[in-house]
Amino acid sequence: MDKTVVQHIELSKDTLFSFELLPPLKGQDFGSIQKSIDPLIDFKPSFINITYHQEEIEYDTLPNGLIKKKVVRKRPGTVGITAAIKYRYGVNVVPHIICGGFTKEETENALIDLNFLGVKNLLIVRGDPQPGLKSFKPEPEGNAYSLELVEQVADLNRGNYIDPNIRNSRSTNFCIGVAGYPEKHGESPNLDSDLYFLKKKVEAGAEYIVTQMFFDNQKYFDFVDRCRKEGITIPIIPGLKPISTRNQIVNIPKAFNVDIPAELVKQVVKCKDNQEVRELGVEWCIEQSKELKAAGAPVLHYYTMGKSDNIQKIAQAIF
Repeated sequence: MDKTVVQHIELSKDTLFSFELLPPLKGQDFGSIQKSIDPLIDFKPSFINITYHQEEIEYDTLPNGLIKKKVVRKRPGTVGITAAIKYRYGVNVVPHIICGGFTKEETENALIDLNFLGVKNLLIVRGDPQPGLKSFKPEPEGNAYSLELVEQVADLNRGNYIDPNIRNSRSTNFCIGVAGYPEKHGESPNLDSDLYFLKKKVEAGAEYIVTQMFFDNQKYFDFVDRCRKEGITIPIIPGLKPISTRNQIVNIPKAFNVDIPAELVKQVVKCKDNQEVRELGVEWCIEQSKELKAAGAPVLHYYTMGKSDNIQKIAQAIF
């Protein structure tokens, strides 16, 4: 029987294992994602997250020199992949639901589909700005903030649909997760503001938090302490990603607004190639994982970015 993320945590006496995957690129089949899942299934993940990617705008130059705008979806199929993983592996799947690219009615219809599939868990995030845009732009009649999206899902859980004329409606029963940022969201003015809106999401119906990646565990411990002082009592799941290339010590802070510890940077710079960096990333993440597990973290959640060989090595050492 499917369980919610919170039920998994409440029923476990030890730290759980979970990971996140990207849907396959358009043109690929299930085998392309199966290669990432199979090495990790032996470690009995409590749930697997599937990200969602909105449409992107691209421009083609025509033979006459004019520019043609086109909309592309490079990674479609989140709902289908959710169903395929759920029924092929018998594991709970947590699809990401985003604001970007959807009207509220389209979001409601996607949630109805997921409810038909028996999906119990969601992770609600706003989503990134479209490439080329400096700030996030919601769809007309769409949700502009993740708080609004949480409220929409919570409404469905109460049987309240967009159309007020629906009679004898059935309630959904989604377990709602939201993102947390130990080093604050890149668009937030400060951490206090971040925590204020995080608490609003909890009050609106969020039941667990998954953090952005971090490389210094003290950032996570401090974040949990601040949340608890603000009255946020729901589980806070640490999100972890092992460094895998030298360029990431520059690209990750820029893209995700996180610090790379000085000691880790020093060790990366000493590596002769990216294979050594990848091995170092595994070792660093193992040490992070050991400390977090010893401290009683409810789940260790790993960002695979589409490749799982390094996560497999970490899981072998921890679980």
